[in-house]
Amino acid sequence: MGFRLFKIAPGVSLNLSKSGGSLSLGPRGAKLTLGSRGGRATVGLPGTGLFYTTTLGTGRSKRQPSTKPSVPTV
Repeated sequence: MGFRLFKIAPGVSLNLSKSGGSLSLGPRGAKLTLGSRGGRATVGLPGTGLFYTTTLGTGRSKRQPSTKPSVPTV
């Protein structure tokens, strides 16, 4: 699956792919990424490979709620 990465401004990039798009904001070593699957914050030490990522939200849910009430079987 291919993707396109566009640098809009320093510290701002737009990624487009089949599964959706995302927007990344922030300087080297600290990024905030917002996409169709939610948000993510990443901080790291540039050049070392050390980083920490946390999820900020769940985004759109692909799972549809069931319309039938669940009935326990005995």
